Amino acid sequence: MPAPKPNGHLSAPHLTLDPHRTYTVTIATNCGTFAFSLDVAQSPKTSASFYSLVKRGFFDGLTFHRVATGFVIQGGDPTGTGAGGPGYTVVEAPPKNTQYVLGDVAMAKTQTQPPGASGSQFFIVTAPNVTQSAGLTPDYALVGKVSSGIGVVERIGALPTNPPQDGPPSPAVVMSKVTVSSS
Repeated sequence: MPAPKPNGHLSAPHLTLDPHRTYTVTIATNCGTFAFSLDVAQSPKTSASFYSLVKRGFFDGLTFHRVATGFVIQGGDPTGTGAGGPGYTVVEAPPKNTQYVLGDVAMAKTQTQPPGASGSQFFIVTAPNVTQSAGLTPDYALVGKVSSGIGVVERIGALPTNPPQDGPPSPAVVMSKVTVSSS
C-alpha cells in the first residue's frame, strides 16, 4: 500500500479541451489496465479539470480507496481517506435526467456540495448491467465512460473489503500510472 500523499493545494486549471477531439484516459493498476473517454461535449469544465490533473501526474500512485460491491469503485483521493482532493472545486451540474450505469465515470462530492461539484475523487459504476441504474440522483458530474477494460473495473469491484461490501479493497488497488491521449 503506498503512503498517503498530502491533500492538494492546486489552483483550478484554465484550459478548454477541443470538443471535436477524443480524449482517452488510461489507468494502469496492479489489477490490470482500463481506459475511458472524457465527455468533453457534456462536461467541458469537469473534463478539462480531470485532463489537467492527469497531465500533472496527480493520480499516479493513488489508490481506489473504496469498493462498494455491485455499486461503484472510487479513487482519486491523495490522502486515501475519502476526504482529500486537489485543493479546488469545479462545479458543472449534470442534466436532470442523468442515469449512472455500468462503466460511467463520474465525480464524487460531499452531501453539502452543490450538484456537479468535483475535485479529484471519481467513481466508476459497477452496477450489474448497462440497463440498471446505480440509483443515484443526478448530482454527480459525469466525466466519461469506460471504453476498454470493463472486466478490470468489475474485477476491482469484486474484491473483498473491510468492512464487508463497502470499504477499502484487499489487496490495495494502486493506480501506478494514469495517462491521457487525444485523437
